Amino acid sequence: MKDFDPTKMSKEELRAKVLELRKELIKLNAQTATGTTPKNPLQIRTNKKNIARLLTALRAKE
Repeated sequence: MKDFDPTKMSKEELRAKVLELRKELIKLNAQTATGTTPKNPLQIRTNKKNIARLLTALRAKE
């Protein structure tokens, strides 16, 4: 998500992106729980941070 600016997104876009990232995070967490390593282990941390950024921007718009 380089050059990612959540302040320019609408509320619906923010909610959809949060949902998408949460689904991806669930898949990555399931991979680590079963013992297989994901292609990019750093992606878990990045997804968590991006979700937090999106939720912060969403709360600021409300």
